[in-house]
Amino acid sequence: MNAAQTSLDPPHFPVMLKEVIEICSPKNGGSFVDCTFGGGGYSKELLKFPNTKVIALDRDKGAIREAEKLKERFSGRFSFYNEKFSNLDLILNEKNSIDTFIFDLGISSNQLLDLDRGFSFKSNKRIDMNMGLSEISAEEVLNEVDEKNLKLIIKTFGEEKEGSRIAKNIVRAREKKRISLVPELVKIIEASKKKIFNKKINVCTKTFQALRIFVNKEITELIEGIITAAKFLKADGKIVVITFHSIEDKIIKFFFNYYSKNRSKPSRYFPEEETKAPILFHNNNNKFLKASPKEININPKSRSAKLRFIMRNNEQFKDPDELKIKFKRYLDLENINV
Repeated sequence: MNAAQTSLDPPHFPVMLKEVIEICSPKNGGSFVDCTFGGGGYSKELLKFPNTKVIALDRDKGAIREAEKLKERFSGRFSFYNEKFSNLDLILNEKNSIDTFIFDLGISSNQLLDLDRGFSFKSNKRIDMNMGLSEISAEEVLNEVDEKNLKLIIKTFGEEKEGSRIAKNIVRAREKKRISLVPELVKIIEASKKKIFNKKINVCTKTFQALRIFVNKEITELIEGIITAAKFLKADGKIVVITFHSIEDKIIKFFFNYYSKNRSKPSRYFPEEETKAPILFHNNNNKFLKASPKEININPKSRSAKLRFIMRNNEQFKDPDELKIKFKRYLDLENINV
């Protein structure tokens, strides 16, 4: 792979671009699905190879402008859909034989830097956090979800140990005045946290992550997306996933391992597990890639990224029901009424 072909163009930082392209092997041609188009970093790099076709999707309307440029430049080789992972099966059909699916999860730099959208605790705007095609806003969650479920959202999706205190103080504050602006929420979180703050991580980070995940049903979307990817993947095709927090990584690690030929038993002392779970992938080594120190220096966001990939076998697709059972508590929490 010629390193000169890889470019990182701020503010569109495709994380571990070189590694992703090497895994995809586009020099041999093929069909690729860029499930998180964003600024188009992966798609642009794949389209540099003459015998490639790229189907891209993104739930954010902000991605459409950049996608239109690629459609003009690579007519017949690039298509784009303003859609969510859960509707991936509406984009693809039985004629599609996909070589690689790419999922670069989490929030994009453009979304975070757009202070009007309320993703960043540095914003002074309305608390929205809608990545696109979501039915609710973070403002509605803060003001309409009961304290019990609010606590569950913050503790579960944000892994915030002080979620109970934060939820209680949110409810107290909204009884006096509707919580609408980011600084109002920041003030509540700061007052709820212990005074010994971790200087490396802002005290608001975990609560903001939890609200964003819930508003956009990110766990539901991820699970639906990777299941559909496995369904449309050709034999020896690959699923590449870059995760940024432990919940995402836990899901991907389980999915790749449990449905692999060499899936591990709960314990070496247990008898061979009797299960009807389908085997969808070749052997999984459970290893992951991390961004290089050079990339982290250029793009600090890549510090927490983990890249995992798996290769499809030639067995007929069967629904991996155990995946949804395993992570049912996340799915149920995302579907509470607001």
